[in-house]
Amino acid sequence: MFAAPQAEHEWFQALLGEWEFTHQCIMGPDQPPSEATGTLTARTLGGLWTTLECRGESPEGGPWSSLFTLGFDPVQNRYVGTFVASMMTHLWLYQGQLDHTGRRLVLDVEGPRFDGLGMAQYQDIFEIVDRDHWILRSQVLGDDGQWMQFMEGHHRRIS
Repeated sequence: MFAAPQAEHEWFQALLGEWEFTHQCIMGPDQPPSEATGTLTARTLGGLWTTLECRGESPEGGPWSSLFTLGFDPVQNRYVGTFVASMMTHLWLYQGQLDHTGRRLVLDVEGPRFDGLGMAQYQDIFEIVDRDHWILRSQVLGDDGQWMQFMEGHHRRIS
């Protein structure tokens, strides 16, 4: 029961390698933007899964780490993934599609609200800019039905 990579798995090849990143985050309308920096290592598992392992320092000065797993499920005909991080207990379960340009992977996910009162709908959007640069944007669906971007991270290749 060994699966073979399909054309959709090729999309993740652009993410493979070693990266430095800067993430700008807005955690509330009355809070100033914060910035996090760090490194990311992206590897493939047999061409079917891609792992993105991040390490960085929080704006408050403490270390953190996180792990994305990303792939394509041909049975669901959807991109899928998970996310865990050292600063939270929630396991994020993603599914989504490429947009019409083929340069952006839009992943939908449910997770805890910022205020801790229930759950909210989020999107993480991976955008390939070029061989040495990609962007991750995170947004949350507001009570008014509008998406609000709260994070933008630029990743630049170091090897």
